Amino acid sequence: MIFIKTKREIDYIRESCRIVAETLQLLKRYAKVGVTTLELDKIAEDYILSNNARAAFKGYSQAGSFDFPGSICSSIDDEVVHGIPGNRKLKEGEILSIDVGVEKNKYFGDAALSVAIGNISEEKRKLMEITERSLHLGIEQAVEKNRLGDVANAIQTEVESFGFSVVRDLCGHGVGKYLHEDPQIPNYGRKSTGAVIKNGMTLAIEPMINMGVYKVTIDDDGWTVRTADGMPSAHFEHTIAIIDGKPEILTKC
Repeated sequence: MIFIKTKREIDYIRESCRIVAETLQLLKRYAKVGVTTLELDKIAEDYILSNNARAAFKGYSQAGSFDFPGSICSSIDDEVVHGIPGNRKLKEGEILSIDVGVEKNKYFGDAALSVAIGNISEEKRKLMEITERSLHLGIEQAVEKNRLGDVANAIQTEVESFGFSVVRDLCGHGVGKYLHEDPQIPNYGRKSTGAVIKNGMTLAIEPMINMGVYKVTIDDDGWTVRTADGMPSAHFEHTIAIIDGKPEILTKC
């Protein structure tokens, strides 16, 4: 079931999204060589709590895994998403993808970005650039009466034109009343297919893009998703609302 939100509900979601966006920008400043992802997790949790909100990922559970222990997902290089914060120090030349979810007043926001740690290769920089661009091209298609396939196709077309690949086992989703809602939003597909986009929808669009093949594996921890070939991956995400027929990015800082 796809929830259509009222203006009041979108305002609540917007507040959660504001905290998400500010948390991500804070972490982006602290994500440097020698810093651990657990240190970043603590910075995020403290900031979220200071806004009278809670980290939505902490304690989240899914079938076959233990409750997620972190306030953020921190995924390095070949880790696509759902990396668990730990004592590993960030190294020069790595890509760190950070995913943040926030609940406040019983409404959720969700967003992610990828950060270069020190100087990275030109290939990695291009991967990050194209992943972020594909997100915005997808958002541009999220207008009233279009379909989710139009969003997906815009992302896939951009990514594959540069020789990168779209992860197919994971997708975006509705968000707002719950952290994960209908509809599922793949990052690949055909135009004019999928659910019709309507005013009042709130969607988390999140291309996860691999430098190599699109196939992924899951670590024994039941959470960490990695590229099957060990090549780097990048991840960008925004929560948007469809207002007056057009997409508004709620997680823009």
